[in-house]
Amino acid sequence: MEIILKQDVNNLGSKGDIVIVKDGYARNFLIPKGLATMATVSAKKMLAEDNRQRAHKEAKIKAEVEKIAAKMNGVKLIIGAKTSSTGKIFGSVNTIQIAEALLAKGFEVDRKNIKLQEDQIKEVGAYQAKVKLHRDIHVDIEFDVISE
Repeated sequence: MEIILKQDVNNLGSKGDIVIVKDGYARNFLIPKGLATMATVSAKKMLAEDNRQRAHKEAKIKAEVEKIAAKMNGVKLIIGAKTSSTGKIFGSVNTIQIAEALLAKGFEVDRKNIKLQEDQIKEVGAYQAKVKLHRDIHVDIEFDVISE
C-alpha cells in the first residue's frame, strides 16, 4: 500500500515522504495513529502543493538568515568574568553569557543554538563558539574572556 507520511517515522521516512508499506502495517498502525494517510491522487496533489509552498517559505527564511549571518560574521565579543590573580575564572563562561553579549550587540540568539569549541572555559583568553542560525547556516563567533 502506498502512503504519505504525516510525521517522521523511524526506519521508514520523514514527513511528506511517499512510501510503500504492507497493507496491515498501514491500516492497523500508521493510519489509526495519525502518522500517515493513504496516497490517493488528490492527496498526492495536495502534497505537491504543500511542498511547493513550503519550499517558497523556506527560501524566504533562509535569505533573511543569510543576511543576519553576514552581519554577524566578524563580530568579536568581550566577556568579563571575575578571576583570581593567576587568571583562573571563578566558575566558568557558558552559553548564557555569550547569548547575552550577542543580544547587547543586537543579535537575538537562543543559548541552545550556541556550541562552545571547548567543554569549559575557566581561564582568561581568546575562544570561539559556533552559532546555529538555521538548519544549514552556522557562524563562528570569536570572543575574549577578560578579567573584571
